[in-house]
Amino acid sequence: MRIFINDREAGFVSKNGRFVKMIRAGHYFFPNFLGYSVSVEEMNDEVDYLDTPYEILAKDQKFAASTVHVRIPDGMLGLLYVNGNLNGCCTTRREYVFWNVFERVEVRLLSMEQVEITEEVTKKMLSAVPTRYYTKIAVGPGEVALVRYDQKLTKILNSGVYYFWNYNTEVTYQIVDLKWKELAITGQEILTRDKIGIRLNVVCEYRIVDAKAVQSYQSLEKQLYSYLQLVIRELVGNYCLDEILEKKGMLSELIQEQISKEASTYAVVFARAGIKDIILPGEIRDIMNTVLVAEKQAQANVITRREEVASTRSLLNTAKLMEENATLYQLKKLEYIERICGQVGEISVSGKGDLVEQLGQLIS
Repeated sequence: MRIFINDREAGFVSKNGRFVKMIRAGHYFFPNFLGYSVSVEEMNDEVDYLDTPYEILAKDQKFAASTVHVRIPDGMLGLLYVNGNLNGCCTTRREYVFWNVFERVEVRLLSMEQVEITEEVTKKMLSAVPTRYYTKIAVGPGEVALVRYDQKLTKILNSGVYYFWNYNTEVTYQIVDLKWKELAITGQEILTRDKIGIRLNVVCEYRIVDAKAVQSYQSLEKQLYSYLQLVIRELVGNYCLDEILEKKGMLSELIQEQISKEASTYAVVFARAGIKDIILPGEIRDIMNTVLVAEKQAQANVITRREEVASTRSLLNTAKLMEENATLYQLKKLEYIERICGQVGEISVSGKGDLVEQLGQLIS
């Protein structure tokens, strides 16, 4: 059996199933009848021929000089560098054999024993590590993160990006938003003191001030929602409909005052709270619209009568003045003649007598 090995290949020679040696580039002859066999592979990346334990292969000096052997201990990872560039990750509890002929191969061990990943481990290094080995926590502006080691609160982190190993410790976290938020209660049905069912839309602004206290609530927002509902029912239900409509601003102040008393219980502070909308039943709305129309009609009638009285008083004053002053009477008479003549298409008068008197007689 003739074998040709090129410059980038290596051959593993076995006799009767047992490894004999490794051969490099060249022409070789091995008789098959004597039990020889040759396995050829390219000297690139990992060594594929590992049916034989490494300790046996390493007895061949050519093989040992051409490869890099790495065992990853428990609790460690191996960062693979090829020609100085990060090229991958070797995971724990594994054995690796890399060709080290045409490329310079190096494996740098990385410990996972310490839970928090320090700044010595760069983002580029972590990009080569499978994500199952670490936890990334990204905390935005106005947020904090409650970090638990094996379900025990251990750290509170401010805004930033943090990394933790998941090897010996289970790392979990909860993001708590400390920014101002709006809580809206829409369509809250309430029975007023005079037994009229109405619906209210109420809004409030709040902010969490104690991140640790959030752990005591399965859902803080739901708890606040329920609490605000109870406050609205208790306060607004003590007033009649007319009082609610007239004292909307006062009721908003009462709601804010009441919820502020219990704010510390929920680890929050309230900035403002108030009634946004009051929604009346259809029949009540129709009645109120009728009352409003009647009120406006009555106001319009009063204004009309007031104007009529003022107009009559003005006419009376004018009549008295004309009665006392003949010149004023003549001027007023000419004014009305002028107005009437402006509406007439053609007027015929004779040449006898005063023109104004003729027009006056014609009109009268």
